[in-house]
Amino acid sequence: MIENWKLREVIVLSVLAVVFGVVYLLFLQVGNVLVGLFGMIGYDLIFGIWFIVSIIAAYIIRKPGAAVLSETIAAIIEVMLGNAVGPRLILAGLIQGLGAEAVFAATKWKSYSTWVLITAGMGSSITSFVWGYFLGGFSALSPGYVAAMFFVRLLSGALLAGLSGKYISDSLARTGALNSFPLGKEARKEKLADERPA
Repeated sequence: MIENWKLREVIVLSVLAVVFGVVYLLFLQVGNVLVGLFGMIGYDLIFGIWFIVSIIAAYIIRKPGAAVLSETIAAIIEVMLGNAVGPRLILAGLIQGLGAEAVFAATKWKSYSTWVLITAGMGSSITSFVWGYFLGGFSALSPGYVAAMFFVRLLSGALLAGLSGKYISDSLARTGALNSFPLGKEARKEKLADERPA
């Protein structure tokens, strides 16, 4: 999958996965507070945050496998840091990453528009919800509540993973840190166009 990757792409993916593995673990505490306030749907309010690395890595690297690899490695890091779910979380990360990867694959890894990124976040929402439905006992809940959980998670994936992932990546590109990546080159072109006299 990564035999055609450049070393800098592997390094960036690895760094992103480590950073977001830590972020994911920290957000568990936020999720626990929200569950205490709103019940099970509390996690769905912020579930999109757990897909964000797949969006950022894919948007920056733009190669097959970036979404699924980054999400899976982030899950491995989270487990190594002490997530109580344990190794099962790695499979969850893989499933979440596959949801985003499927959307990028549908465009043949050629389109990284805002709508594609939003849809990729929603793709992760769908695969993670199906996984959670069978693993988390959602079938014991009322169908209306399960539907509400699903739609809240879809919205969270669209906003927290898709739009936030785009915003973070674009902000990073504007610093010049990604100049050797397609996103950095796009940012540089936009900057030059803005600076050009009318």
